[in-house]
Order: sequence, then structure tokens, then C-alpha cells
Amino acid sequence: MRLHLIDGTYELYRAHFSPGPGRRAPDGRDVKATAGLVAQLLALLHDPDEAVTHLAVAFDNPIRSFRNDLFAGYKSDAGVPPALRAQFGAAEEATRAAGIVVWSMHEHEADDALATAARTFADDVEQVRILTPDKDLGQCLRGTRVVQVDRRRKVVTDEARFRAVRGFAPASLPDFLALVGDAADGIPGLPGFGERSTAALLGAYGHLEGIPSDPRRWSAWPRGADRLAATLAERKEDAVLYRTLATLVADVPLGESLDGLRHRGVPRGRFEAWCDAFGLERMRSVPRRWRAD
Repeated sequence: MRLHLIDGTYELYRAHFSPGPGRRAPDGRDVKATAGLVAQLLALLHDPDEAVTHLAVAFDNPIRSFRNDLFAGYKSDAGVPPALRAQFGAAEEATRAAGIVVWSMHEHEADDALATAARTFADDVEQVRILTPDKDLGQCLRGTRVVQVDRRRKVVTDEARFRAVRGFAPASLPDFLALVGDAADGIPGLPGFGERSTAALLGAYGHLEGIPSDPRRWSAWPRGADRLAATLAERKEDAVLYRTLATLVADVPLGESLDGLRHRGVPRGRFEAWCDAFGLERMRSVPRRWRAD
């Protein structure tokens, strides 16, 4: 038995910006992103290789969390296309109409919900599969028990692959992002810390606290080591803050037990009513497994 955890915000963005014509509901609303999201979820449910039995979808609604209170530059709803932002609530409604558990995040982020579920249920299933290419979720990887799946590129990353590609352990990812920065999340990082030098340091020392203050003691000797050591000493407080921003919260209250995440089929009446409201006549016949409302 597997548990599939889906980044709904990512899927919604991907559907919105996908090539192809737009979609409008009978009342004129733009529903391209929502319709695309549901199509992807149904395709996942029908995928024999994934063999989905238990799943949940997490959404950022809004794109703001406690991290914005810690750092003003952290990512927010600013810049989200209005047509996409208007579908956040509708996307959650549509996902529930397909009989799938929704985690709507307000104080926390969707990634926090996924991290919490991965930690909570990892020992109860054969494998937790986190469906998103978002690099932040790499910190959740655990052997082959918790893996990350990029379905678009057909790439599965387990802990061994992560270490081979990155050069450090999954647990060091927040430290890495704290030093090199993460433009997508508004984390600036520290000047001078490039990906290669930072990976070498964290591969050797694991976390910020493990890096010797004297660069002459570094077993990894990146270019400009003296300058990097001075920067880290001067801005250690900033680095610790940035690491806090990059660290996923793994104890968010979710409410559902593992059995509560079992997909028992698409509720026919609710789903067909949703299709009618959104003008998606063809989608009414897509589900293959139904259940009574």
C-alpha cells in the first residue's frame, strides 16, 4: 500500500500555464486551471503503475503563512495572475467533488502539510510518494520509504539519488537553501555561497553549526574559503533565520487517520453536479470508479 501526497498548488499553476485553449464556465468564469487539475487527479487515480489507494491534496490558500511574519521578503500572493488566484477556492471544491481529501493551508503552507503526512504515515505504508518537483520537499526523503515523484519528467528521487545528485543529506537541505538562497520563496541567501561550494561544506559538516569558524579546519576547501567563513560569521543570525524559513513544519494538525485518506471512489452525484456547474460535460464520464454520495 502506498500513500500519495499531492502538491495541489503546483498542479493548479501547471494547469493554468499549460498550452492549449482556455476554459470558461457557463457563468463566464475562467476555469482552465481547475479543470486541468481535476483531469490530472483522475489520470493519477487511473494510473496502474501508481496503484493509488490512499491520497490527499494540499493547497496554499492564500499563498501566505507564518513565514511572512518572520521575513517581509518571503513569497506571497503578489504577482499571482488574478484569473489563477480566483480559482484557489474552486480548486479545493473540485478536488473534494472527486472524493479526495483536501488540506487547505492558511497559517502554514501546503508543503508543511505534505511533510507532516510523510512523517506521520511513513511507517504505516510501503511507500510515501510526494508528487511535486518542488525542491523543498527533498528534506522529507527517507531511504526508499519516502520518495519524491516528478510525474511530468517521470523521475523518482529517493534518499540515495538525492545524495548522489546533491552531495549532501536530505536533512541538510534547509541549511543549503539558507546559504545559497531560494528565489522562488524569496530567501536571499548569503553573498558568495554558490551551490557547489555550499554542497561540499554541508556534505562534510551537515548543518550550519557544524561548519568550523576557522576555514583552515575545513576538510572541504572551496574557492574563497576565507571570505565565505567571514561572511558566515558576520551573518550567522541571517542564515539561521533563512534556514527556519526553508525548514518544513512536520507537525501540522491534519485530522485524518490513514484510513481517512483511502479513496473509495468518486461520489457520482457530487461530481456530476460539479461538472454541470463548470460546463465540463465530457468530464462526467471520465471517472472509472464510483461510489454513492
